[in-house]
Amino acid sequence: MSGHGVHVHGPHDHAVEHAGQHGGDLGQKIAIFTAVLATVGAIVSFLGGHTQNEALLYKNEAVLKKTEASNQWNYFQAKSTKQALAEFAAGLTTDPAKADKYRASVDRYEKEKAEIKKEAERLEEQSKAASDKSAHALHPHEHLAISMTLLQIAIALASITVLTRKRWLMAGAGLAALAGAVFGVIAWI
Repeated sequence: MSGHGVHVHGPHDHAVEHAGQHGGDLGQKIAIFTAVLATVGAIVSFLGGHTQNEALLYKNEAVLKKTEASNQWNYFQAKSTKQALAEFAAGLTTDPAKADKYRASVDRYEKEKAEIKKEAERLEEQSKAASDKSAHALHPHEHLAISMTLLQIAIALASITVLTRKRWLMAGAGLAALAGAVFGVIAWI
């Protein structure tokens, strides 16, 4: 208990603190090592979250563009139906003025459909481009996740080194940290 209120440590915290105070140089080196790893881990974690957010943003854009394209294709279909009805009516009527009116409608629908088709295809291309950007943005995420896992393993092994005084565990921590750094670099290559 401290002078400013209740301060409770878990058994692990107490053991690490005790080993740090009485472990001399080893405890201090491991404390610095774990602080550096925690900092690198925080950066890797941020970058991993950023890649996910960026990928989701692009995927959302892809879905929106795909929906807009679908709406255009529905509009195209409606114009096709109106065109077919106008063609049918032109063939049924015996009044030449009405037949000309229906044929003019057929021509108008054909032009409108061409514009609608062009817009729908443009939106589909934008959807595909956004989906490709999403996949590209997410590509480094798996390597970043592996990097973060290895950095956490290194921190855990370093903590166990302080507790057990088994220096060979520090070598394992160093290897895990190195592998984590390599995966972090690979993620951005």
